[in-house]
Amino acid sequence: MIGPVADPAPSGLTHVRADGTAHMVDVSGKEVTVRRAEARGTVLLSAAAVAALRDGTVPKGDALAVARIAGIQAVKRTPDLVPLAHPVAVHAVAVDLEVADDGVSLRAEVRTADRTGIEMEALTAVTVGALALVDMVKAVDKHARITDVRVTAKSGGRSGDWVEDRS
Repeated sequence: MIGPVADPAPSGLTHVRADGTAHMVDVSGKEVTVRRAEARGTVLLSAAAVAALRDGTVPKGDALAVARIAGIQAVKRTPDLVPLAHPVAVHAVAVDLEVADDGVSLRAEVRTADRTGIEMEALTAVTVGALALVDMVKAVDKHARITDVRVTAKSGGRSGDWVEDRS
């Protein structure tokens, strides 16, 4: 049975009913607002893999372009991957990658005008972009490591704006 918009269990967990079963929260009564989320992550790489990215000599081709497109595509598939994520209308996605001496930094920004947040979409963009990058460079670096994937900012909705404090 579908409960009201705010139907948390006694524990306060919004995606768990009083009987302990998981459910998708009803957002039909929430206001549509403009929402934005940003996520970041890092793929740590060997010096050889970084050099191949900088020189454009990755055997599989343009690894950064493939990772960027993979991240963008992943945003649109988030509700298929995250069981309780709502399908939302994605209005804009940007996935940026920056090569550094120790690997690649990924940043995704996702925007919508909808009833629920878009943080899962931003996290999915970074994570799948990082996976695609690892796949592209694995012939050069079998020890590539994805790290520090996190939401770094969000705006819109009832909880308002938030920016990561890394101090």
